[in-house]
Amino acid sequence: MRRRVAFMALLFLMVPALMVRLKTDPTYIVAAAQDYPVTGIVLDVDRSRNVFTVSIQAIPGFVPAMAMPFEARQAKDLDGLVPGAAVEFVLVVDRDASHAERIRIVRYQSVEQDPLAANRLKLLTEIAGGARPRALALGDTVPDFRLTNQKRRPVALSNLRGRVVAINFVYTSCALPDFCLRIANNFGVLQKRFKARLGRDLVLLTVTFDPVHDTPEVLAQYARRWDADPATWHFLTGPVRDVQRVCHLFGVDSFPDEGLMSHSLHTAILDRRGKLVANLEGNQFTADQLGDLTEAVLDPRNRRP
Repeated sequence: MRRRVAFMALLFLMVPALMVRLKTDPTYIVAAAQDYPVTGIVLDVDRSRNVFTVSIQAIPGFVPAMAMPFEARQAKDLDGLVPGAAVEFVLVVDRDASHAERIRIVRYQSVEQDPLAANRLKLLTEIAGGARPRALALGDTVPDFRLTNQKRRPVALSNLRGRVVAINFVYTSCALPDFCLRIANNFGVLQKRFKARLGRDLVLLTVTFDPVHDTPEVLAQYARRWDADPATWHFLTGPVRDVQRVCHLFGVDSFPDEGLMSHSLHTAILDRRGKLVANLEGNQFTADQLGDLTEAVLDPRNRRP
């Protein structure tokens, strides 16, 4: 955290320092505005200042991966930006200031690299769509649910009120390392990063969407890969109907497919009041970016410098 704050402070110092050097050292020549392509995950949007904070990937030759604020030129440039959204934009740095332009939300295109598998899941989802409940929108209070963890202990969402809750969805037989394993490993990174706050301020929930095969014992074995503390990181299963209800709340689709499962990927974050504040689709974000987003929800007063 201290390192990230230091980097954010460094960014605000860079442009003024450059201006001073230009005035005092005429031999220091800077070209016109420099453009830097940026990708990242939105952490916060302050429309009153036209500023959005993003956990960015490293910009080679400029800054490392970190969380930092950016200013947009117009309020409409922030349209559609919400915490958890994946974005691409161009950072323009000139002699006097910097700003973001050409801001674009990056939609997650498919659940798998195989387009045929993605199309098959889309078709199955449409076929099943008639009886499906509406997925929650950002800002909605998440209805209570009760499932069973890897120790065969009941876990009710309502009992976690007052803490930030991060939820992801996997099945233990997933054969692709870029999907369920990556999603679960993201929580493994969170477990280490927020070790001192787990249980007290943050709880992790990993829900299987294959409850027929993923019994508490199977989930317990799966959880051991990350030395998951069952008191603070719950791997959850339950009756098929109950699990499907939880999956549908967050827009998670899954269907049996030739011995495996076609499925979508979602990672959600609930604030201390039980409201959905982010629902990241796909796997195209890093564990550090997820950690930055979690930190922004844990400490909302520290979002803006």
